Amino acid sequence: MDALVAEIKKIPPVTRFLSISLISVTGTVLMKLVSPYKVLFHHSLISGARGFEVWRLWSSFFLGSGGLSFIFEIIMLYRTGNELESGPYLRKSSDFAFQLVIACAAIIVTSVPLSSTLFFRPLLLCLVYLSSQLAPPGAQTSLYGLITIPVKYFPFALLGMDLLSGGPRAAALALPGAVIGHLWWWGVFGSEPGGRGGTMAQYGRAPRWLARWFGETSESGANAGSVRATGSGVHVVPPRARAEEGAPTTHGHRWGPGQRLGNN
Repeated sequence: MDALVAEIKKIPPVTRFLSISLISVTGTVLMKLVSPYKVLFHHSLISGARGFEVWRLWSSFFLGSGGLSFIFEIIMLYRTGNELESGPYLRKSSDFAFQLVIACAAIIVTSVPLSSTLFFRPLLLCLVYLSSQLAPPGAQTSLYGLITIPVKYFPFALLGMDLLSGGPRAAALALPGAVIGHLWWWGVFGSEPGGRGGTMAQYGRAPRWLARWFGETSESGANAGSVRATGSGVHVVPPRARAEEGAPTTHGHRWGPGQRLGNN
């Protein structure tokens, strides 16, 4: 049990919260421990008109599908969240959490005309869209292990699958996620290659109290590898550029300055 807890703690905090929330809400509903009606979003049950069930603001984002689709949803949510939190949001989980809360609020607002009561699909599509736009050019991904497609087309493939499996309404209910994901990418990271910062990047920084709660400091935004995560976006640094900046090499042998042949 201790080993399992230790492995869970290795997962980045926001990704861990998202994954555990999905398993907790959907799992209890599938096992019929909780009625689906208790986790749906209803404005009158939240605002106080017919109750004050504020947990619905959280639970309505984490009721997924049943059967085999649920397994794929867990994997996709974990993989996408981990890629974001281990890449552009490395050591910036507070920024990720803060921006995610804003995105969720925007999903609720944009879903009002559709009278939606569940928001998991738009949430998943929002994260997938953001991750796909921040992926390196030419990156590819597998669609349920069946076909390989460019990552930038992955969100649209998910929309197409919703259309085929659930009809036009299912695709329409998920569409706000793609819209919010695009605005998130454009506003925080910018549409230029390399994600050098959008017009809303400065407003996407988490409050100091939230950063302290995550145990982060202003110096904790340095990223590892070839991707630098800052408040202004993602910058891909070629290996040669890193070498020119004086980054230490981890391979090879230093032979020293040497001597000219023929000199005494």
